[in-house]
Amino acid sequence: MDLQIIKIASNNKNQKDIKNYTHKIKNKNSICGDEIIISLLIKKNIIKDIGYNCKSCVFCQASINLLSKKVTKMDIISTINLCNNVIDSYQIKEGKFDKKINFFKKILTKDNFARKDCLLLPFITLRKLLTLNDRKN
Repeated sequence: MDLQIIKIASNNKNQKDIKNYTHKIKNKNSICGDEIIISLLIKKNIIKDIGYNCKSCVFCQASINLLSKKVTKMDIISTINLCNNVIDSYQIKEGKFDKKINFFKKILTKDNFARKDCLLLPFITLRKLLTLNDRKN
C-alpha cells in the first residue's frame, strides 16, 4: 500500500461532529461496506464547516480528508461541479484530470483504480447531499 495514502488519511482534522449542521447525510458503499457520514454548516450558499465520520478503509478516509479540506469555504455549485469532475474523470481509467481537480491526483492514481468505489464514495455522498431537496436529516 502507498504510504502517502496512509499519511493523507491520518491527517484528519475534519473528522468531527458538527452540532449546528444545516445538512447531513449517511451513505454506504454496497460493494465493500464502507460507511460515511458527512455534515455541513452552510450559510449564504457557502460551506462554512464540514465534519465527517467514517467506518471505512484507508482509501475512503484519505479521500474524504482531502475533499473536506478542499470544499471548506466553497459555494454549493462549485462543490457540486468539483464532485462531478472528479467522479467523471476517475470513472475512466485513462481519464485525464482537469487542472481544477489536480488537488486529488495524489490518491486518484492508476495504481489505486481498483479501489475507485472507496475513493469516490465521499464525492458521491457530498454531491448527493448538496442536490437533495430536504438536506437536514
